[in-house]
Amino acid sequence: RIYWFENGGDAEVYFGSADLMERNLDRRVEVLCPVLDPALRRQLREVVLDAMVRDNVRAWALHTDGSYVRCAPAEGEPAVDAQRTLLEWY
Repeated sequence: RIYWFENGGDAEVYFGSADLMERNLDRRVEVLCPVLDPALRRQLREVVLDAMVRDNVRAWALHTDGSYVRCAPAEGEPAVDAQRTLLEWY
């Protein structure tokens, strides 16, 4: 997981376990570590997080009633699959 926080205009970026959930904190240790390298922070923001936010193929949208709906490209909008985008980038 990538955690990106804005703190008074300063970005704080962390790498962490994909299983960092409350239910997993009782019997195991989960770790977060800060990402301090500016080039890596920029890559995470401009490549990885951007691809995830633009995904309209595999993503699901959470509605206010707690239900999820699969995202789909709007008419005339290109399909963006974050996994494929990242595999091609790497």
